[in-house]
Amino acid sequence: MTTLSKTIQGGEFLIRETVAQDVFIPEEFTEEQKMMAQACQDFIDTEITPKIEEIDSMKNPDLVPSIFKKSGELGLLGVSVPEEYGGLGMSFNTSMLIADIIGAAGSFSTTYGAHTGIGTLPILYYGTEEQKQKYLPKLATGEWAACYCLTEPDAGSDANSGKTKATLSADGKTYLINGQKMWISNAGFADLFIVFAKIEDDKNLTAFIVEKTFGGITMNEEEKKMGIKGSSTRQVFFNDCPVPAENMLSERGNGFKIAVNVLNVGRVKLGAGVLGGVRTVISKSIAYSTERRQFGVSINTFGAIKSKLAEMAIRTFVSESLSYRAGQDIEDHMDALAAEGLSDAEAKLKALEQFSIECAISKIHGSEVLDYVVDQGVQIYGGMGYSAEAPMERAYRDARISRIYEGTNEINRMLMVGMILKRAMKGEINLFEPAMAVAAELTSVPSFETIDASELFAVEKDILKKLKKVFLMVGGKAAMALQDKIEDEQEIMMNLADVMTEIYAAESGILRAEKLALQKGEENAKYQIAMARVYLYEAIDKIEAAAKEAIVSFAKGDEQKVMLMGLKRFTKPDFINVKELRREIADYMIAEGKYPF
Repeated sequence: MTTLSKTIQGGEFLIRETVAQDVFIPEEFTEEQKMMAQACQDFIDTEITPKIEEIDSMKNPDLVPSIFKKSGELGLLGVSVPEEYGGLGMSFNTSMLIADIIGAAGSFSTTYGAHTGIGTLPILYYGTEEQKQKYLPKLATGEWAACYCLTEPDAGSDANSGKTKATLSADGKTYLINGQKMWISNAGFADLFIVFAKIEDDKNLTAFIVEKTFGGITMNEEEKKMGIKGSSTRQVFFNDCPVPAENMLSERGNGFKIAVNVLNVGRVKLGAGVLGGVRTVISKSIAYSTERRQFGVSINTFGAIKSKLAEMAIRTFVSESLSYRAGQDIEDHMDALAAEGLSDAEAKLKALEQFSIECAISKIHGSEVLDYVVDQGVQIYGGMGYSAEAPMERAYRDARISRIYEGTNEINRMLMVGMILKRAMKGEINLFEPAMAVAAELTSVPSFETIDASELFAVEKDILKKLKKVFLMVGGKAAMALQDKIEDEQEIMMNLADVMTEIYAAESGILRAEKLALQKGEENAKYQIAMARVYLYEAIDKIEAAAKEAIVSFAKGDEQKVMLMGLKRFTKPDFINVKELRREIADYMIAEGKYPF
């Protein structure tokens, strides 16, 4: 049985070495989970891919709602909902897997994610038993569609500054909601709205479950968007919308906490949710590069194209690794908390809050890998990539939103650094003691450990230890020098976030490749080993650049010189022939005709 003492805590990857056997890798999904994923893929192939143009045109307003209902009939909307409320009650990482596959569904992935995540989970996690019994069965089966009304014209990242008001009637039975919400996914056909409003002069928002039939709800026309054109996005106006008092979700003033915690789910799910689309783009790029001939040969024989294909795969492999590693850590923590007596909802919420740093990393890394892959996909297609007749144009436009919703990547970067520093200040994570040890190490004579290079990843793990020292050195010094003003230094915060992200990503790739090698032998995992090594090699440069920029931003004189020398010591790479490794990876993918990992 998993216990809290055995589970890693959120953010501890910076100070604790993780053993490969302790991480979950996507190759370990069970047959049942794979069958569920295949059913999801079959649904996409049958109901979405042949209709993608019609979906994006939005000429038929009944099309997406009908596809949505079919997904509910297949059980895809109820993966995370317990069986007693009409769902499938599957594990957290299974819900990650389904989000992953749905990622290849274009605009529909937004429709799906808005309903199953921010539309349904607030009721699952915070609703009363009566609210759960009343609403979850309808949401799990697709009888009702849900949307989430948080963002306002003047309240985006600063969600708690919303001006929508809820006023209690004289008899205390009804709240009248007045206000405007915008960028509301699924609003055009939603039956249920999770609405955030302030009561009187409350500092924090309160959440309400609002049925469309309550009245007082009007909407603008569908927004004209750059991408995800087939998803419904509207402004919603509440004009004396009457909501029964019993439809308050959780407690008065608890809405902001609900919003933050549910967004943690959205972030880690988005990290997985880009993967299906990424793999599709890579596979299409491989196919096109095989068919397209120049100078008498397929363009995939050229080193420049092979390098692109390989790099697309390397970043995808690592993003898969960190997303499912985080997902399983969250699930293990949920189980451990439940074993200690917490309710299912409380265990889920506390586990997600515990791993909010990893949730943010997953969102940042996944969305930026998606952007990189679609950009390279357009480049491989060349002139055809810019044509609306080819598949890259839609992928390129659809991808851009991922760095914006569920909290912009900039906000997520600052949140994750703020969170790790707050936990350190509260003593929840022992960050400052290792940071002081690294500071002492900077002025001592370097010790040279003998590393057995014949052991798989021994050299790489030593590099990872040193990269973690980079964060401890820079983060620790920045916290001491800037103290409570550090959150005003957003550029430094983002530098530190980039260091954290690359450490977690590189380590996740190494651990996955190592576990595969342990399970099936190094020769059978040689491409995964190559991808993990190349990613780490690249991560060293990214970490050095981000750390250097931070150091010269706040440190001066001798302290700056010492830190820069330490940075140089901690970021020495193990030089490898990345060109040859990329070529080997690309050749294997070209032979397979798809992303095969």
